[in-house]
Amino acid sequence: MSAFVLVHGAWHGGWCWDRVAPHLRAAGHDVHAPTLTGLSERAHLLSPQVGLDTHVEDVVRLLDVLASRDVVLVGHSYAGQVITAVADRRPAAVARLVYLDAFAGEDGEAARDLLPETVARHWAEAAAGPGFGWLVPVRKLSVLGVTEQADVDWLTPRLTPHPWRTYTDPLRLTGAAAGVPAAFVECVAWMRVFREQAGRARERGWPVRELDTGHEAMVTAPKALADVLLELAG
Repeated sequence: MSAFVLVHGAWHGGWCWDRVAPHLRAAGHDVHAPTLTGLSERAHLLSPQVGLDTHVEDVVRLLDVLASRDVVLVGHSYAGQVITAVADRRPAAVARLVYLDAFAGEDGEAARDLLPETVARHWAEAAAGPGFGWLVPVRKLSVLGVTEQADVDWLTPRLTPHPWRTYTDPLRLTGAAAGVPAAFVECVAWMRVFREQAGRARERGWPVRELDTGHEAMVTAPKALADVLLELAG
């Protein structure tokens, strides 16, 4: 039995995994889905000081409490940066990393560096304008491949602005997690912002799976995603 720790991306909270978690639990696994500082029900903790290290510490502390050495650590989108740093700090606790349409950064790289240039520019402009210089406003869900009205209605009231600093803070890695197995899941039915990251995963020799859905796979294709996670967990 593994312990799945599911880490959400920008604007979300741990609730976004609610459709996936039951499938993992039904297969006999523990599931934990923390909400990162400053997001969703923890939005009251949001400030310009919340950065990548804040979110890494959120997950590191959870792993310390779990005291498990068989964690499947899943990071969606922005959280690829988070799980990379967490594994570097607690490599003995992580059995496998799974990057779900996510950044697969290296030492010294910030999430902004890994975005396609047009997307990075748009995000920077949004942060500088309506984001008051330090927030990334929520993007339109249609851009992320969410088209069913029921999904839009479920997501929209729960999403909150995301701290821009988490996208400009670089990863600081020691190389301690070099031996931790990793895999990548790319969502291919949208604008495929993470295509280059999937290519990077292939170059590293990681297993790469494709899901025929938009970026929000945990909402739009929860059973298919759970099946892939279970397969990768082995």
